[in-house]
Amino acid sequence: MASTLDTIVALATPNGTSAIALLRISGPDTARITAELIGEVPSPRTVQRADYRDATGKLLDDVLLTFFKGPASYTGEDTLEIAGHGNPYIAQRILEDLLVRGCRSAEAGEFTQRAFLNGRMDLSQAEAVMDLIHARGERALALANQQLRGSLGRHMHVLIEDLLALLARIEAYIDFPEEDLPQEDQKWVSKALKELESKTDKLLSTNHYGNILRDGLKVVILGVPNAGKSSLLNALVGRERALVSDQPGTTRDYIEERILLGDYALRLIDTAGLNPAAAELERLGIEKSIECMEAADIVLLVVDGSLPMPTLPEVVLKKLDPKTTLLITNKSDLPTKPVVDADWAAYDRISTSMVTSDGLEQLRLALQNRAASFHVELGDDLIAVNARHADALSRAKLGLETAKHQLLDSEPIELLASELRGALAAYGEIAGKIDNERMLDHLFATFCIGK
Repeated sequence: MASTLDTIVALATPNGTSAIALLRISGPDTARITAELIGEVPSPRTVQRADYRDATGKLLDDVLLTFFKGPASYTGEDTLEIAGHGNPYIAQRILEDLLVRGCRSAEAGEFTQRAFLNGRMDLSQAEAVMDLIHARGERALALANQQLRGSLGRHMHVLIEDLLALLARIEAYIDFPEEDLPQEDQKWVSKALKELESKTDKLLSTNHYGNILRDGLKVVILGVPNAGKSSLLNALVGRERALVSDQPGTTRDYIEERILLGDYALRLIDTAGLNPAAAELERLGIEKSIECMEAADIVLLVVDGSLPMPTLPEVVLKKLDPKTTLLITNKSDLPTKPVVDADWAAYDRISTSMVTSDGLEQLRLALQNRAASFHVELGDDLIAVNARHADALSRAKLGLETAKHQLLDSEPIELLASELRGALAAYGEIAGKIDNERMLDHLFATFCIGK
């Protein structure tokens, strides 16, 4: 971990020509550098216009400076923000001058890492900063904002306090070994363990929704050749993204495109047609189609509504699930042949036409509703844990389950307490109440420079 005794500097806006470029300084020498630049340390949180002159006195730019006195700043340290003209050359000259004055270049995520280390936010809030930057839809933005304001941290605080209360009661019996855990207390401990396990499982169940909000709902378009899969992709994307031809097997590999649909981001994947008489290259494409299908949140099974229901590969039929599959009967502008096979009765169906655009709005609404259905209610808070949180929660849940079985089997109470301490440590990883520099360095390294 880089030293927090250093004063760091970085460009906080993207590289390139723009109206404004913002540089940020944080650390113990910030006040000194500010006084060198403008002759004084201004009142905190007030904007001051000044000529920026380098250490040799050469004028570089006309800038606005804002000084933040720690701990009332983003990082919890003295911080200075310099807003200059967005000429990359000017920004680089100012950056170089600040390095001469005693700053060092910030590492990726170091400003947010300092905010965490100085107690300005917990670890789940720090991660929410990156979620906010990369939010691809309205719900993802709402999630990031709620988590940045401590929604997940509050839930974790309740879990930690409940588990601490349970541990305190159990360890009282460890401190006084002549006392056996009475039957009444065993019932209380068992109930407390079940409640903790239930709350942990509820949080854990939001992981899938979190993946959808952060990465987009994965929608795989599947079907036999010439059913209209690529036309459907083009219609949803709003442009000619995939080649469309009457010749079967036009799509040999999958095509992925991202769109924003209502409150959600979608990853649309057009796959190779499921041709039972495929040549070698086309067969490889079909294998990839099946792989995509297995990882999909939603499958759009597109069939030609003017023809009898096609015969699909057995491996595909086994993996199709009515809960995650929409049956799209395409080409409704042609005389239709109703799907009468009882095997398809459980599937929701939408009739579409890429010629007349019939059914497209119904399909868009259905996709939004399917995306929303993955949401797990947790009171008024919108919470969706990420992969790191899910790993910690899984380990905490395993510890609680093990402790529950140890209680039922009347194993030594010291073993039960050990499992609960492990669960407590796993809870602490989510909020960041741990001493693991390597993990923190890896986590903040995923941030952008200047944040």
